Amino acid sequence: MIPTDCKLIGLTGGIASGKSTVSSILKSRGYRIIDADKIARDIVEVGSPAYIEILEKFGENILLKDGSIDRKSLGRLVFSDSKLLKKLEDITHPYIFKGIRKLIDEYCIYDDIIFVDLPLLYESYEYLEKYSIEFDEVWLVYIDEKTQLKRLMSRDSIDAKEAMARINAQMSMEDKSKRSTKIIDNRGNISDLIADIDRVIEELA
Repeated sequence: MIPTDCKLIGLTGGIASGKSTVSSILKSRGYRIIDADKIARDIVEVGSPAYIEILEKFGENILLKDGSIDRKSLGRLVFSDSKLLKKLEDITHPYIFKGIRKLIDEYCIYDDIIFVDLPLLYESYEYLEKYSIEFDEVWLVYIDEKTQLKRLMSRDSIDAKEAMARINAQMSMEDKSKRSTKIIDNRGNISDLIADIDRVIEELA
């Protein structure tokens, strides 16, 4: 384990749970956020090693006209086949977690508390261990499955079948809630969410 002088908090949740909104609110409160999704987008830029490996595995039919990867098309492909999803993760995860580790080492010099916004936190123990990433706490953004399904269908303009396939590709929200240090409830409106975030920040302080 690489020693760090800062408190490391994992922020996770299911797909369409509102985790990005929570990240934005935490950032507005002055906290440093490492965004795993941003790293995931950066590492598949045209010509990058991950980009080349993905093309070798999935072919050029997943590309947009400008040569970039069509994330929606690739998502539909892998979320309908667990073997293809595993192939994609085997390519991207080493780059993603190496990037997270690098930023932790950089930010811990300056910040006492760092959040890592990581959707598949509980599904990624192999990589967390490999890159010596250990969380002092894990905060879960929680919503019930019915709300999650509704929000995902609306956000990505997909039908219920495709939305459920994506939800079921992840660990259930109930299992995640049993493992998490803090629960942020996002079943209400934005005012309720902000109040709940401030509650857990107070407990942190």
